[in-house]
Amino acid sequence: MKNNILLEVQDIQTFIGQFHILQGVNVQVPEGSIVALLGRNGAGKTTTLKSILGLTPPKEGKVVFSGTEIQGRRSYEIADMGIGYVPEHRAIFQDLSVLENLRIAEREKGDLEKKEELIFSLFPDLKRLIMLPGTNLSGGQQQMLAVARALVPDNELLLIDEPSEGLAPVLIEEMMDAIQQLSAETTVLLVEQNFIVASRLAENYVIIEEGHSAKSGKMADLINDQETIRRYLEAA
Repeated sequence: MKNNILLEVQDIQTFIGQFHILQGVNVQVPEGSIVALLGRNGAGKTTTLKSILGLTPPKEGKVVFSGTEIQGRRSYEIADMGIGYVPEHRAIFQDLSVLENLRIAEREKGDLEKKEELIFSLFPDLKRLIMLPGTNLSGGQQQMLAVARALVPDNELLLIDEPSEGLAPVLIEEMMDAIQQLSAETTVLLVEQNFIVASRLAENYVIIEEGHSAKSGKMADLINDQETIRRYLEAA
């Protein structure tokens, strides 16, 4: 059901040190959907994902996941509730093999075996490279591995940060296909600087501008709204 709100972020205020980074961010993520967080560099998109996961805990506001307030909980507790995170810059374990990177993501023993078919259907390269260390993978293969790791446990929600960053166009297409397919299994909140990628993947959007939610709605409407695109998304 896409009418159920799986994640709701309500007016969160987040500080990093003395800096007031998020100054009123509101996000709704319907179950079974892909929602894109949009905005210029430095707007607060990544901090929003980290605030949801408790890595940069909000000082005020609420984060409600599956009907439960999760702000103030430890990051591992939030992850255990069923939220997966694919950070910017991939952050795989370079010295571990593809298989070891996947196994270390298990929440319970046997998680990987249950998800192998899905993971390798989305990312067939990883099956071929299963025993290679992360350092031997290309940038695109590392990104695939980063997403695959988040699929190993049973996650209701995936937070994916800049999946197309630094990838060649052909690999961007592969990554988009994979995210589109995995959205049949889980809900996705996506940070994506590439508007073409975001517009093809997401049903809904939230624009963040200087630490606050500036606009939200249906992606189909935003695609034709050149004034909003110019105002919030084009390079200043």
